[in-house]
Amino acid sequence: MVVWINSLLPIDEEIRQTLRTEVRMYPEMAIRELTVNMLIHQGFAEQGFPMVEIYSDRIEISNLGLPLISVEHFIDEYQSRNDSLADIMRRMGICEEIGSGMDTTIFSIELYQLPTLRFQVQENRTTVTSFSYRKFAEIDKGERIRACYQHACLRYASNEKMNNQSLRTRLGIEDRNYPIASRIIKDTLEAKLIKEESLNGA
Repeated sequence: MVVWINSLLPIDEEIRQTLRTEVRMYPEMAIRELTVNMLIHQGFAEQGFPMVEIYSDRIEISNLGLPLISVEHFIDEYQSRNDSLADIMRRMGICEEIGSGMDTTIFSIELYQLPTLRFQVQENRTTVTSFSYRKFAEIDKGERIRACYQHACLRYASNEKMNNQSLRTRLGIEDRNYPIASRIIKDTLEAKLIKEESLNGA
């Protein structure tokens, strides 16, 4: 299924040393983990089916059922609705170990410098949206705060602390524009998504 989904996703072309190469717009690892999560966490008692919707600027992956934990804690908490299915997929090497799948997804999204993932809960469906690449100037305040929060969570999971420099690297902000990163961190603190103790220098 993941191979089929990847074959439908848009591809960018890069020309390096006169050679034209194809570069996927979304990391395959992220698509794999999000697709597996769609299956593992779906509510089989609900009417309907999981969905993968591909648009020119994003991919939306959704499953039936409300999440067992709040969307803000998808990164640092784990609860599975279908433990047996999750165990089978892990044994087959299809997905990561318990609780590490979302960390892996966020890491690959950051590596591609894509906009942060968006989690939504609507009626009886949970949706995760991954967006194609956009320049920093095209990312709104809410997305910047969400990116800061997810970056801090990822650093924490790696036993590291977020700082101004790591956030600049994540968002592709030039070093001379460090006040912009400071402002995003301040906005995220004010939104009560991170705490001072999760920060480390500048």
